[in-house]
Amino acid sequence: MKKWMKLVGTAAVGLMALTACGQQSSAPAEPEENNAGEEAPAEEEVTFKIGATQIVEHPSLDAAYEGFQKALEDAGLSVSYDFQSAQGDQNNVHTIANNFVANNVDLIFTNSTVSTLGALNATNEIPIVFASVSDPVSAGLVTALDEPGENITGVIDLHPEFTEKTVQFIEENFEGATVGIIIDSGEQNSIAQLESVKAAMEGTSLTLVERSVDSSAVVAEAARSLADRVDVFLMTTDNTVVQGLGALVGVANDYDIPLIVGDPESLEGGGFATYGVDFFSIGYRAGEMAVQILNGEKVPSEINVEIPPELTLLINKQAAEEQGVEWNDQWDEIAEVINN
Repeated sequence: MKKWMKLVGTAAVGLMALTACGQQSSAPAEPEENNAGEEAPAEEEVTFKIGATQIVEHPSLDAAYEGFQKALEDAGLSVSYDFQSAQGDQNNVHTIANNFVANNVDLIFTNSTVSTLGALNATNEIPIVFASVSDPVSAGLVTALDEPGENITGVIDLHPEFTEKTVQFIEENFEGATVGIIIDSGEQNSIAQLESVKAAMEGTSLTLVERSVDSSAVVAEAARSLADRVDVFLMTTDNTVVQGLGALVGVANDYDIPLIVGDPESLEGGGFATYGVDFFSIGYRAGEMAVQILNGEKVPSEINVEIPPELTLLINKQAAEEQGVEWNDQWDEIAEVINN
């Protein structure tokens, strides 16, 4: 009996020891419970790589790029930009686009028709958002404004009513005028605008005379060759000609020929009048599209190509004086007049 009691006592002591060990082994679990209540470490901020390119650097394109960057900044995105200008050389366009693809950028911002074509030829996977493209359909970038490509969308810089309103302004204020236009025939954007001007002039009293250039260096020469034949200069958003704006303004001033331009930045550079759109706002809207894509909210094919907001008649009063334009008091009422 005593022996049995001794065995029971030994077993009890052993059970208590095991229980004590179990309690000790569970003790370290308490800090884990406390840790579970603490905030998880903040996720590391993602920095997006964006390749940005334009055919040349001039005020309108630069304003669009600034607008694009501002939209991403306002959205709070962390972005690393690789900006590349083709310096007016179309051979550089393809090299730049291929480098963006090789560097595996997250998105490509293209700021001209030529630059956009180069990017689209280089990739059908990396998202492309464009600005400063006048006719993406004719250029073969998209099927229609409401049918963007699988990896491309953007904002055009040519309002549908721009050409019609511009030609109407010339007809009303310079009836019977011979209009001189200079374009780079190597730019699809410019060819489309030229055809639009020709169509708008049908049935008017106006006559069109054109000259083609292949670099901004010969814009002055082309303008002088037209000076004795034309009454008005009409400049579209042709990138090559815009780059040579100073030379064109010089000829217009020397020969008292009013210069109608295609954008507000060129108006500030010495143009006489324009039905303008704000290139900064075009770039900003393109930037908003890029934010949606980078955040995974939409893919390019789900974002329609957009047109700029309504047009405003802008007139540079100082340029009017320098180009021998007789002031029409009505312009004070219907236009936004600047003195530059």
